[in-house]
Amino acid sequence: MSKVLIVEDEENLAKFVGLELKHEGYEVETVLDGRSGLDLALENDYDVILLDLMLPELNGLEVARRLREVKKTPIIMMTARDSVIDRVSGLDYGADDYLVKPFAIEELLARIRSLLRRIAIETESNDKHRAIINFKDLRIEKENRIARRGDQIINLTKREYDLLLTLVENINVVQSREQLLKEVWGFDSEVETNVVDVYIRYLRNKIDDPESKASYIQTVRGTGYVMRS
Repeated sequence: MSKVLIVEDEENLAKFVGLELKHEGYEVETVLDGRSGLDLALENDYDVILLDLMLPELNGLEVARRLREVKKTPIIMMTARDSVIDRVSGLDYGADDYLVKPFAIEELLARIRSLLRRIAIETESNDKHRAIINFKDLRIEKENRIARRGDQIINLTKREYDLLLTLVENINVVQSREQLLKEVWGFDSEVETNVVDVYIRYLRNKIDDPESKASYIQTVRGTGYVMRS
Protein backbone atom coordinates (compact mmCIF):
# COMPACT_ATOMS: atom_id res chain seq x y z
CA MET A 1 0.00 0.00 0.00
CA SER A 2 1.48 3.35 -1.08
CA LYS A 3 1.64 6.10 1.56
CA VAL A 4 0.63 9.65 0.65
CA LEU A 5 1.14 12.80 2.72
CA ILE A 6 -1.25 15.67 1.96
CA VAL A 7 -0.04 19.13 3.02
CA GLU A 8 -2.97 21.41 2.27
CA ASP A 9 -4.48 24.26 4.33
CA GLU A 10 -7.89 24.14 2.60
CA GLU A 11 -9.43 21.67 5.01
CA ASN A 12 -12.37 20.66 2.81
CA LEU A 13 -10.11 20.03 -0.18
CA ALA A 14 -7.63 18.06 1.95
CA LYS A 15 -10.44 15.92 3.36
CA PHE A 16 -11.96 15.30 -0.09
CA VAL A 17 -8.62 14.32 -1.66
CA GLY A 18 -7.79 12.13 1.33
CA LEU A 19 -11.07 10.24 1.09
CA GLU A 20 -10.63 9.67 -2.64
CA LEU A 21 -7.10 8.38 -2.14
CA LYS A 22 -8.19 6.03 0.64
CA HIS A 23 -10.95 4.74 -1.64
CA GLU A 24 -8.24 3.95 -4.21
CA GLY A 25 -6.26 1.96 -1.64
CA TYR A 26 -3.67 4.53 -0.53
CA GLU A 27 -2.65 5.09 3.08
CA VAL A 28 -3.10 8.81 3.77
CA GLU A 29 -1.93 11.36 6.34
CA THR A 30 -3.03 14.99 6.22
CA VAL A 31 -1.66 18.19 7.78
CA LEU A 32 -2.82 21.77 7.32
CA ASP A 33 0.41 23.80 7.54
CA GLY A 34 3.87 23.72 6.01
CA ARG A 35 5.93 23.27 9.16
CA SER A 36 3.94 20.22 10.29
CA GLY A 37 4.16 18.86 6.77
CA LEU A 38 7.93 19.23 6.67
CA ASP A 39 8.32 17.61 10.10
CA LEU A 40 6.25 14.59 9.03
CA ALA A 41 8.01 14.32 5.68
CA LEU A 42 11.40 14.28 7.39
CA GLU A 43 10.38 11.84 10.13
CA ASN A 44 8.53 9.31 7.95
CA ASP A 45 8.82 7.67 4.55
CA TYR A 46 6.09 8.47 2.02
CA ASP A 47 5.68 7.34 -1.56
CA VAL A 48 4.21 10.69 -2.67
CA ILE A 49 3.69 14.10 -1.06
CA LEU A 50 0.86 16.34 -2.29
CA LEU A 51 2.06 19.82 -1.38
CA ASP A 52 0.11 23.06 -1.56
CA LEU A 53 2.09 26.13 -2.57
CA MET A 54 0.46 28.72 -0.29
CA LEU A 55 0.64 27.39 3.27
CA PRO A 56 0.78 28.90 6.76
CA GLU A 57 3.99 28.57 8.81
CA LEU A 58 6.14 27.56 5.79
CA ASN A 59 5.13 27.92 2.15
CA GLY A 60 5.30 24.96 -0.22
CA LEU A 61 8.47 26.14 -1.95
CA GLU A 62 10.36 26.30 1.34
CA VAL A 63 9.01 22.89 2.39
CA ALA A 64 10.16 21.39 -0.91
CA ARG A 65 13.57 23.07 -0.69
CA ARG A 66 14.27 21.87 2.84
CA LEU A 67 13.00 18.37 2.12
CA ARG A 68 15.19 18.08 -0.98
CA GLU A 69 18.27 18.73 1.14
CA VAL A 70 17.62 15.40 2.87
CA LYS A 71 15.21 13.22 0.89
CA LYS A 72 14.08 12.42 -2.65
CA THR A 73 10.42 11.75 -1.81
CA PRO A 74 8.30 12.47 -4.94
CA ILE A 75 6.35 15.74 -4.66
CA ILE A 76 3.28 16.87 -6.60
CA MET A 77 2.72 20.57 -5.97
CA MET A 78 -0.91 21.78 -5.93
CA THR A 79 -1.72 25.47 -6.30
CA ALA A 80 -4.17 27.95 -7.74
CA ARG A 81 -1.25 29.97 -9.10
CA ASP A 82 -0.75 28.90 -12.70
CA SER A 83 1.73 31.39 -14.11
CA VAL A 84 4.82 30.06 -15.85
CA ILE A 85 7.11 31.52 -13.18
CA ASP A 86 5.13 29.77 -10.42
CA ARG A 87 5.34 26.43 -12.20
CA VAL A 88 9.04 26.85 -12.93
CA SER A 89 9.72 27.86 -9.31
CA GLY A 90 7.89 24.80 -8.01
CA LEU A 91 9.87 22.47 -10.24
CA ASP A 92 13.16 24.23 -9.50
CA TYR A 93 12.60 23.89 -5.76
CA GLY A 94 12.19 20.15 -6.06
CA ALA A 95 8.65 19.31 -7.14
CA ASP A 96 8.30 16.39 -9.56
CA ASP A 97 4.95 17.54 -10.95
CA TYR A 98 2.67 20.58 -10.77
CA LEU A 99 -1.14 20.54 -10.68
CA VAL A 100 -3.23 23.71 -10.94
CA LYS A 101 -6.41 24.11 -8.86
CA PRO A 102 -9.19 23.44 -9.42
CA PHE A 103 -8.39 20.01 -10.78
CA ALA A 104 -10.35 16.85 -11.46
CA ILE A 105 -9.62 14.12 -8.94
CA GLU A 106 -9.17 11.70 -11.85
CA GLU A 107 -6.26 13.77 -13.14
CA LEU A 108 -4.61 13.83 -9.71
CA LEU A 109 -4.97 10.05 -9.38
CA ALA A 110 -3.53 9.57 -12.87
CA ARG A 111 -0.54 11.80 -12.07
CA ILE A 112 0.13 9.89 -8.84
CA ARG A 113 0.03 6.56 -10.71
CA SER A 114 2.31 7.92 -13.43
CA LEU A 115 4.80 9.27 -10.90
CA LEU A 116 4.88 6.00 -8.95
CA ARG A 117 5.41 4.03 -12.19
CA ARG A 118 8.31 6.26 -13.17
CA ILE A 119 9.94 5.94 -9.76
CA ALA A 120 9.52 2.15 -9.86
CA ILE A 121 11.14 1.97 -13.32
CA GLU A 122 14.04 4.19 -12.23
CA THR A 123 14.56 2.11 -9.08
CA GLU A 124 14.56 -1.12 -11.08
CA SER A 125 17.03 0.36 -13.56
CA ASN A 126 19.33 1.49 -10.74
CA ASP A 127 19.15 -1.94 -9.15
CA LYS A 128 20.18 -3.58 -12.40
CA HIS A 129 23.29 -1.40 -12.62
CA ARG A 130 24.50 -2.03 -9.09
CA ALA A 131 27.90 -3.71 -8.94
CA ILE A 132 26.80 -5.82 -5.96
CA ILE A 133 23.36 -7.38 -5.49
CA ASN A 134 22.28 -8.85 -2.16
CA PHE A 135 19.47 -11.37 -1.93
CA LYS A 136 18.81 -12.81 1.52
CA ASP A 137 22.16 -14.39 2.49
CA LEU A 138 23.48 -14.40 -1.07
CA ARG A 139 25.83 -11.75 -2.49
CA ILE A 140 26.35 -11.45 -6.24
CA GLU A 141 29.43 -9.46 -7.27
CA LYS A 142 28.92 -8.47 -10.90
CA GLU A 143 32.42 -7.14 -11.55
CA ASN A 144 34.01 -10.37 -10.33
CA ARG A 145 31.20 -12.58 -11.69
CA ILE A 146 31.00 -14.54 -8.45
CA ALA A 147 28.32 -15.38 -5.91
CA ARG A 148 28.91 -15.77 -2.19
CA ARG A 149 27.13 -16.96 0.91
CA GLY A 150 28.86 -15.01 3.66
CA ASP A 151 32.59 -15.32 2.97
CA GLN A 152 32.17 -18.60 1.07
CA ILE A 153 32.32 -18.43 -2.73
CA ILE A 154 29.68 -20.56 -4.45
CA ASN A 155 31.27 -22.42 -7.34
CA LEU A 156 29.06 -21.67 -10.37
CA THR A 157 29.55 -22.35 -14.05
CA LYS A 158 29.14 -19.45 -16.49
CA ARG A 159 25.60 -20.55 -17.38
CA GLU A 160 24.63 -20.99 -13.74
CA TYR A 161 25.98 -17.55 -12.84
CA ASP A 162 24.23 -15.88 -15.80
CA LEU A 163 20.98 -17.62 -14.86
CA LEU A 164 21.25 -16.51 -11.23
CA LEU A 165 22.08 -12.94 -12.26
CA THR A 166 19.07 -12.76 -14.58
CA LEU A 167 16.77 -13.91 -11.79
CA VAL A 168 18.13 -11.59 -9.08
CA GLU A 169 18.05 -8.60 -11.45
CA ASN A 170 14.33 -9.28 -11.91
CA ILE A 171 13.23 -9.90 -8.33
CA ASN A 172 9.45 -10.54 -8.07
CA VAL A 173 9.15 -10.68 -11.88
CA VAL A 174 8.28 -14.09 -13.28
CA GLN A 175 10.66 -15.13 -16.06
CA SER A 176 9.37 -17.59 -18.63
CA ARG A 177 11.60 -20.42 -19.83
CA GLU A 178 11.75 -18.70 -23.20
CA GLN A 179 12.93 -15.43 -21.63
CA LEU A 180 15.59 -17.18 -19.59
CA LEU A 181 16.74 -19.13 -22.62
CA LYS A 182 17.08 -15.90 -24.61
CA GLU A 183 18.90 -14.03 -21.80
CA VAL A 184 21.30 -16.80 -20.80
CA TRP A 185 21.83 -18.85 -23.97
CA GLY A 186 21.25 -16.11 -26.57
CA PHE A 187 18.83 -15.26 -29.35
CA ASP A 188 20.26 -17.77 -31.80
CA SER A 189 20.45 -20.70 -29.41
CA GLU A 190 18.99 -23.98 -30.65
CA VAL A 191 18.82 -25.36 -27.11
CA GLU A 192 15.40 -26.64 -26.03
CA THR A 193 13.60 -24.85 -23.20
CA ASN A 194 13.81 -27.93 -20.95
CA VAL A 195 17.53 -27.19 -20.52
CA VAL A 196 16.40 -24.25 -18.36
CA ASP A 197 14.75 -26.69 -15.95
CA VAL A 198 17.95 -28.70 -15.77
CA TYR A 199 20.07 -25.65 -14.95
CA ILE A 200 17.54 -24.38 -12.41
CA ARG A 201 17.98 -27.72 -10.63
CA TYR A 202 21.78 -27.35 -10.76
CA LEU A 203 21.52 -23.82 -9.41
CA ARG A 204 19.15 -24.75 -6.60
CA ASN A 205 21.51 -27.47 -5.45
CA LYS A 206 24.27 -24.87 -5.10
CA ILE A 207 22.55 -21.77 -3.72
CA ASP A 208 19.71 -23.04 -1.54
CA ASP A 209 20.16 -23.04 2.21
CA PRO A 210 20.54 -26.72 3.14
CA GLU A 211 18.74 -26.06 6.44
CA SER A 212 15.67 -24.64 4.71
CA LYS A 213 13.03 -26.61 2.81
CA ALA A 214 12.10 -23.61 0.66
CA SER A 215 14.04 -22.89 -2.52
CA TYR A 216 15.21 -19.37 -3.36
CA ILE A 217 14.01 -19.98 -6.92
CA GLN A 218 10.27 -20.56 -7.05
CA THR A 219 8.53 -22.41 -9.84
CA VAL A 220 5.48 -20.74 -11.36
CA ARG A 221 3.58 -23.67 -12.81
CA GLY A 222 3.05 -23.42 -16.55
CA THR A 223 5.05 -20.18 -16.82
CA GLY A 224 8.62 -20.21 -15.52
CA TYR A 225 10.62 -19.13 -12.49
CA VAL A 226 10.95 -16.23 -10.06
CA MET A 227 12.96 -15.14 -7.02
CA ARG A 228 10.76 -13.23 -4.56
CA SER A 229 11.89 -10.72 -1.97
